[in-house]
Amino acid sequence: MEIISQDSSALSILFPGLFKLLSFGDVRDSMKFLVTGGAGFIGSHLVRRLAPLGEVTVLDNLSTGRESNLQGLPCRLLLGSILETEKLIKALEGVSHVFHLAAMVSVPESVQKPDLCRQINVEGTRLILESAAQAGATRVVLASSCAIYGNDPAMPKQEDLPPAPLSPYAESKWEGEKLCASAPLSAIALRFFNVYGPRQDPHGPYAAAVPKLLAAAAAGTPLPIHGDGQQTRDFVYVEDVTAALTHVATQSSCQGVYNVASGQSVSIMELARTILSVTGSKSPLEHLPTRLADVRHSSASIQRLQTTGWKPSFTLASGLKRMISSS
Repeated sequence: MEIISQDSSALSILFPGLFKLLSFGDVRDSMKFLVTGGAGFIGSHLVRRLAPLGEVTVLDNLSTGRESNLQGLPCRLLLGSILETEKLIKALEGVSHVFHLAAMVSVPESVQKPDLCRQINVEGTRLILESAAQAGATRVVLASSCAIYGNDPAMPKQEDLPPAPLSPYAESKWEGEKLCASAPLSAIALRFFNVYGPRQDPHGPYAAAVPKLLAAAAAGTPLPIHGDGQQTRDFVYVEDVTAALTHVATQSSCQGVYNVASGQSVSIMELARTILSVTGSKSPLEHLPTRLADVRHSSASIQRLQTTGWKPSFTLASGLKRMISSS
């Protein structure tokens, strides 16, 4: 890892607070991308996919991301928040495509900290769109969420369903999509369903289902199931998600909003049984209280994105096996 040195007194004036510019490997001099939240789970996988295509800059405050996720990848990491205008302007220099993944992503956390959620997810997105347009970027791709659909009984979820957000997180993502629709540059929103894959954090109160269940299976401890386990989700492997991100960013015909999912819905109980099967674990199941603002059923229509030329490559079983082998 190379730390690019700059005059510290100038930096203290221009960028108060923590500021580092790090270089990971050799950076290609062709297309230029910015990935906000690029040191996180999905972001670091996206950086790996983008690296062969051009120069990649990552803006991340490492609140949940890790420098180690980018180790060995040809990119530049700018430490800072999307809410820090000076750092955002620096990160956008010469950038043509922006992938905006930095966000508060936990539904339970958003319920506990609604004001912070709005500041990061709504005001942060506003700053990204305005600054990207001023910097001359051609397109922004926003990581949105299936949480926007809420508990609407219509299945599968299609992009034209009316929003029914149940949490501050879901509401903030819907607000972000509206900002994209009125942005002064091309902006696309991808509604991620339940993304899983390597480097996903299995620990903490806001951990996602797949890594948490896999960690329990590996340790031989009970697999935690919130509620009765009959709630359904559409789990999509992270490589399919990064393929969708790069696809819509580079296809001029893509516009508006797209679901990103596998197109196959399973219950949490089915997920747990699949994990026990692929790992050979004998762990029992443990039922826990239902989580706050949890959506009961989620099933995606991916037809709209498929008509543009993208399609998922991983089933749940093949994705889990890939995730385990990559650990």
